Amino acid sequence: MKDAITIIGGGLAGCEAAWQAAERGVRVTLHEMKPHVWSPAHHMAGLAELVCSNSLRGESLENAVGLLKEELRRAGSLIMAAADATRVPAGGALAVDRELFSAFVTERIENHPLIDLVRGEVTDIPSEGIVIVASGPLTSDGLAERIRAITGPNLYFYDAIAPIVTAESLDMTKVFRASRYGKGDSDDYLNCPLNQEEYEGFVDAILAAEKVPARDFEKVVHFEGCMPVEEMAERGRETLRFGPLKPVGLADPRTGEEPHAVVQLRAENRDGTMFNLVGFQTKLTYPEQRRIFRMIPGLENTEFVRLGSMHRNTFINAPALLAPTFQLKGDARILFAGQITGVEGYVESAGSGFLAGINAARLVRGEEPVVPPFATALGALVTHITNADVKHFQPMNVNYGLFPPLEGKVKKKERRGKLAERALAELDRWIETL
Repeated sequence: MKDAITIIGGGLAGCEAAWQAAERGVRVTLHEMKPHVWSPAHHMAGLAELVCSNSLRGESLENAVGLLKEELRRAGSLIMAAADATRVPAGGALAVDRELFSAFVTERIENHPLIDLVRGEVTDIPSEGIVIVASGPLTSDGLAERIRAITGPNLYFYDAIAPIVTAESLDMTKVFRASRYGKGDSDDYLNCPLNQEEYEGFVDAILAAEKVPARDFEKVVHFEGCMPVEEMAERGRETLRFGPLKPVGLADPRTGEEPHAVVQLRAENRDGTMFNLVGFQTKLTYPEQRRIFRMIPGLENTEFVRLGSMHRNTFINAPALLAPTFQLKGDARILFAGQITGVEGYVESAGSGFLAGINAARLVRGEEPVVPPFATALGALVTHITNADVKHFQPMNVNYGLFPPLEGKVKKKERRGKLAERALAELDRWIETL
């Protein structure tokens, strides 16, 4: 059918996209390869399978993901309806019975009069019509090769995520701004100097730290040029000091000399509200990361908006390839959604599917695609994913560091509440225009 949308992938993003398009009167063909073909991580034949945790994370609007949930609820999200209907007790988090959750989504999709669910592997992208690729972090090899033919070198098969901290939580009395050898603008990097005693203690802590074991389907991955900091430390006590912590060309303005070692922080966004720890991809457990990385001078009380990780993850270089509508820049009839776009997390994946589904339907109907307001959680995430640094792009979950700043002075303890209040007001106005 010429005016039907083809969606590849029946995960959270694909199902949300299918639902949004169908609810707008557009016929959808949703392809899901299970149960004919299985990825190493999937075990249930149903749609929207939660592969890892059964938690969709925090509910409070103090957390950006809690705000994103509320935005999606207000906008008529299928995934949020499923989560609310199948929730289990989890304190301040929204956790679900994963079997009931999958069954809820599957039943809604199978019974929608405008959605045709087709079971079987897809290894090519249709050459005509509107297509949404939502094949997930474990995209099959055949489809991945076809995606690579479209994206060129901008398709990755693992992520190497370094921790990100908020600028306002850094102790700037211990940090200095400088670029190595004075190249670029002087404030390109923040530098945390370590003396020999601090460096030795840091290495000792890393060597003794608890690591996350690789899952079976991740053990074959080779992280060329992206070695975890703990593996570098295991190669020798000086390896880090000649790698990501090398002090060469970074004189501390307070002493006029190069420190024994330096941890560099690079701006994560244009507003300079977030910085990542350069070269700190890691498989340390989250509690160990918080403990050990707070040993770095200047980071003693830092707030982490993302912790480091390395795992199997098929994703595209979204800022190089995607418009903020989630359309492919080189072929506007193709949209991407879900973790393959570089969003990280269940709710974020659903949010990207929500936007892709709406825009696919609008394209079929001859309408202009839309972008959510920057001040909303969905808009802030979309803006980051499609405007991040192309050279250093890595997956990101939603966090308040992505949001545009508030106008005027706001007390720190009131900031998140004000950001959420502004976001929901803008979202409500935006929904009325859809």
